[in-house]
Amino acid sequence: MIATRSLLAVPATRRKMVEKALASDADAVFLDLEDAVAPDSKAAARGDVVSALKEIEWHDRPTLFRANAMDTPYFYRDLIEVVEEAGDSLDAIIVPKVNRPEDLYAVSVLLSQLELAMDLQKGKIKLEAQIESAEGLTNVDVIAGSTPRLEALHFGPGDFAASLNMPLTSIGVMDEWDDAYPGHRFHYAMQRIVVAARAAGLRVLDGPVADYGDEDGLRRSCLIARSLGFDGKWCIHPAQIAVVNTIFSPTEKEVDWAKKVVAAYEEANAAGSGSVSVDGQMVDAASIKLARNMLGEVPKKDT
Repeated sequence: MIATRSLLAVPATRRKMVEKALASDADAVFLDLEDAVAPDSKAAARGDVVSALKEIEWHDRPTLFRANAMDTPYFYRDLIEVVEEAGDSLDAIIVPKVNRPEDLYAVSVLLSQLELAMDLQKGKIKLEAQIESAEGLTNVDVIAGSTPRLEALHFGPGDFAASLNMPLTSIGVMDEWDDAYPGHRFHYAMQRIVVAARAAGLRVLDGPVADYGDEDGLRRSCLIARSLGFDGKWCIHPAQIAVVNTIFSPTEKEVDWAKKVVAAYEEANAAGSGSVSVDGQMVDAASIKLARNMLGEVPKKDT
């Protein structure tokens, strides 16, 4: 499971923006057919996705687009037209506003039919799901295990707040309403999504900060998300990439600690000792897992 720190959203209809996004330092980029495209332009925008998938260099990134929501008249044509024209160049689709496991099951069935018709390997096209509603959060555990195609969960704070009738003046950062609540208002939702993702072996990303000029707010939002276990965060502007990549990368101090822990553990193992100490602190099995995670090592599943 390769973590994505920064995921840059770009309107599918803006070719120059797409080219700049793919030339940026973002770990991943997705072409948006949903919020970033006006209703009258959505049908034509599918062709923009196709041309971007087939004509632009993605620099070893996964090729990814976000379809419109399943409760719109656009969704099924988004899948059919893009996969029929560029399925061999497509790695994954972000499905917004996923509310039930049946949503992803239906998408997977349609993709299987398209893969069969286009002579593509079954299961080639993966899915990533946005959790953006009260219903979606209620069902997040079963959504996370609903299909082998699913590779990641994403938190959508704006639509989630709207679903709960929660007052919110700026998406992605703490505002004056947070002063009225003794804690972080999105903590419960964010932690539930992380737990569901990890239990299912999925990546997990936090949603965007809408004010791309608020670097302090972005930094604070990133720190909260990383502290809860998120792999990374959406960016809606290239100016946000550097902050996101920095905060979702281990610091030099963290890397040094992890190397010490792993080295001490291996030395103790070689000496037949079960007791490990690093900088005056006892190190247990959990510390070893944390250190290996920090160093990018993926531990084997317990058998």
